Amino acid sequence: IGMAMRLITYNDADIVVAGAAEMATTKLGIGGFAAMRALSTRNDDPERASRPWDQDRDGFVLGDGAGVVVLEEYEHAKARNAHIYAELIGFGMSADAYHITSPDPDGLGGAASMNYALKDAGLLAQAVDYINAHATSTMGDGLEIKGIKHCFGEHAKKLAVSSTKSMTGHLLGAAGSVEAIFCILALRDQVAPPTINLDHPDEGCDLNLVPHQPQSMKMNVVLSNSFGFGGTNGTLIFRQM
Repeated sequence: IGMAMRLITYNDADIVVAGAAEMATTKLGIGGFAAMRALSTRNDDPERASRPWDQDRDGFVLGDGAGVVVLEEYEHAKARNAHIYAELIGFGMSADAYHITSPDPDGLGGAASMNYALKDAGLLAQAVDYINAHATSTMGDGLEIKGIKHCFGEHAKKLAVSSTKSMTGHLLGAAGSVEAIFCILALRDQVAPPTINLDHPDEGCDLNLVPHQPQSMKMNVVLSNSFGFGGTNGTLIFRQM
């Protein structure tokens, strides 16, 4: 989605359809992540297995999904009276290069991705109202909180931050696209989606993590994080039209 935005920004295209789909719930997909001990083993209580930031989280829940958006140059969209849900204004990427699977222990790679996206959008950190976090229900959840605090400073306490993976599971390659759409709909409805199953936040996870129930709030700018194994990070920023 970020690269599609660049194509339009560079006048290489007027409209780009961008997104992803993945079906990983196969023997190979499940077997590989199980061998890494990355998956939750809460098989007797599956609806509560995905619990980002909770003290009792024990791994992610694998999911299947797809998400696609239509990106269009503003004047081109306006000329054909297209319905515009939001404006994509910032895109950032970073690479931790710290470990084959683990992110930087201080969350600096994620912080860099968010900072690059803010710079690309021409915004100060204080402009952001909501973050759809990458948080997968693994030990890396707390590192993302560290990265958010590093990037946003005192403003982090004023943010709403949630993980929709608590409801969808981890969609792997499709996660970023689906969560971008969550952000767009959050702007449309002025509602931060919840982090379900968050009963006992882990140490250091002391931001407004929107536990259990959605929160109605004024939102103008929202941010979506997608972080991959080995510290490959991407951030998108959307603004209400």
